[in-house]
Amino acid sequence: MTYCQALWYAAADRIELRTAEVPPPKPGHVVIKTRYSGISRGTERLVYQGHVPHSEHQRMRCPYQEGEFPHPVKYGYALTGEIVDGPPKKIGQRVFVLHPHQQLASVEAAHIHVIPDAVPLRRATLSANMETAVNVMWDAAPAPGERILVIGGGVLGLLIAGLAAQAGENEVTLVDKDPARASVAQTLGATFALPDTAPNEQHLIIHTSATEAGLKQALTHAAPDGRIIEASWFGDKQVTLPLGEAFHSRRLRIISSQVGAIPPSHRDQWTFAKRMQKALAHLEDAKFDALITGEINFTEAPAALPKVLANDSSGLMTVLRYP
Repeated sequence: MTYCQALWYAAADRIELRTAEVPPPKPGHVVIKTRYSGISRGTERLVYQGHVPHSEHQRMRCPYQEGEFPHPVKYGYALTGEIVDGPPKKIGQRVFVLHPHQQLASVEAAHIHVIPDAVPLRRATLSANMETAVNVMWDAAPAPGERILVIGGGVLGLLIAGLAAQAGENEVTLVDKDPARASVAQTLGATFALPDTAPNEQHLIIHTSATEAGLKQALTHAAPDGRIIEASWFGDKQVTLPLGEAFHSRRLRIISSQVGAIPPSHRDQWTFAKRMQKALAHLEDAKFDALITGEINFTEAPAALPKVLANDSSGLMTVLRYP
């Protein structure tokens, strides 16, 4: 038996490293030596603060999670590294896997995703977020020439804006209250606007800010017959929306998007594994390095992560680097 350290959200104000057992791989399993894991700031903030709704305790479980919500729980889903034990032909493969933050990970070989040679392990920590962005774009189904507004300049919103801008056939605007997001949006090919300067009459609005104000703004800026894709997750927060006024006369539509299911339009031809490989292929573009703005040594995570997960924290993706 091998032992290593794993990160646990022990309580609403405490993060710990705990010893984890890593058994020798069974047939069909591999052991991964972790190089980086990504902090999914929005989701892990809710986990850390204990705001996962009771109704979602089972649906929110991540692969290889230990413990139960609200606490203590071993959580995380963006781990990259190299296979160090398992079938000889797999040794040395660079892989991504949905697994909590941990120095060594023993997983089913069917759950790993081989990282393309052109994608560095650090950038590959964006894979889970990129997979969500791909799913959102499938739900949104933008038509050529549509005006697209992305409200919320976090990692997910920026990835979506980058994908929407790639085709070059749409006007894509990213809206965020932080002007520091402007340079990143421009790197990804989108225009930037502060909330009070956001353009009106938008055909497609994708909301990722997880705020009531952001979703209300989406209703305000939509063109008649506009589509609003709700891609953020509010946890246990309640939201009040103005669904009177001109909501019905303008025939607006609010559509939920969640990565746990492939949209009906794509289910016949796509699997979860194929969708992840599509996400990894998008990450061959080095411009997405701009979304990783922080790096923490894994052993320093208990002291450093509370600041990253605070409600007023800035920055985009923070990664844990493993020795």
